Amino acid sequence: MTTTHATLEGGCHCGAIALAFSTALVPANTAPRACDCSFCRAHGAAWVSDADARLSIHAHRPDRLHRYRQGSLAAQFLLCADCGVLVAVVFEEGDRTYAAVNACCLAARDAFAPVVPASPQTLAPEEKTARWRQLWISDVRWT
Repeated sequence: MTTTHATLEGGCHCGAIALAFSTALVPANTAPRACDCSFCRAHGAAWVSDADARLSIHAHRPDRLHRYRQGSLAAQFLLCADCGVLVAVVFEEGDRTYAAVNACCLAARDAFAPVVPASPQTLAPEEKTARWRQLWISDVRWT
């Protein structure tokens, strides 16, 4: 049996950053995770990921891709320096990059199941990174 992948596209509001999330997940059956930290809540972020997916991140103007660390400082949040939209979060370990996408910046955002709360603040740093390795997108491409 073959798995069908769909490419969910999106990006920031002004178009400086584009995303292509190629996944077998069906949005209607996928509930984005709303992290309850103050940063994610302030941005209204709701995260989706699939360890077997591929994410392509294209910054039409690379100087406008802003990386911000907060909390445990292990992850980098990717924001547009022009319009301020939080598009993704990445965790880099060695030569490997893992990512989750803010479902709110995907064109199919309204197709997803209702958002569920998540509380990663309750996890120790090692537990967070182990969880990211397990759940986040492991094929991340910068184009």
